[in-house]
Amino acid sequence: MDTINTWGMWLRHLLEVAATMAFTLSGVMVAARSRLDAVGVYAVAFLAAFGGGTLRDLLLDQRPFFWVRHVEYLWGVLALATAAMLFMRQRHFEPTERIMQLPDALGLGLFAAVGVDVASSAGMPALVAVLMGVVTPVFGGVLRDIVCNEIPTAFRDHRPYALCAFIGGWVYLGLAGLSTPEWLALSATVTITAGLRILALWRDWQLPLWRVEH
Repeated sequence: MDTINTWGMWLRHLLEVAATMAFTLSGVMVAARSRLDAVGVYAVAFLAAFGGGTLRDLLLDQRPFFWVRHVEYLWGVLALATAAMLFMRQRHFEPTERIMQLPDALGLGLFAAVGVDVASSAGMPALVAVLMGVVTPVFGGVLRDIVCNEIPTAFRDHRPYALCAFIGGWVYLGLAGLSTPEWLALSATVTITAGLRILALWRDWQLPLWRVEH
């Protein structure tokens, strides 16, 4: 049992690191398209990587923030943003954006699971816990786009994104209610959330638009 729990802990940590790096790179690319200077690139990268988790910790009154507890995340974001500015050129952007869709989907699933797990452990009601699972992966991208003067991708892409995290959060709570081991609940949430997002991209599923008749 200890071996299983240890494996689950390492799985969660590795996926969290990968997701943080994916969201960092998305911030760097949006900042580059907006022609920001180096300080702006670092700021947008940090917002993309840590914005959602920071808002979650604020709303749940969690201190210190998660990126203060794991300072290695800060160094990783700094290193990746620096490397991207040194080595990425315009021709790299289009293929990188396509390749990033998979780790971004995995990051969505992981941060959704982490968010609902943290909120549930804090004794929050089920709906609040699920919403924290949506805020954690989504809000960083919203801040990233707002700072770069763009309509947030999560709102204008029309392919399910936040909805996938919402569904995944209920999956996590359902499994937790059945006394499922944490590592299994996290893995299932990541798989279902990321799988829904990948299916939405592959099948080009679109959320219905709200059309107001004149």
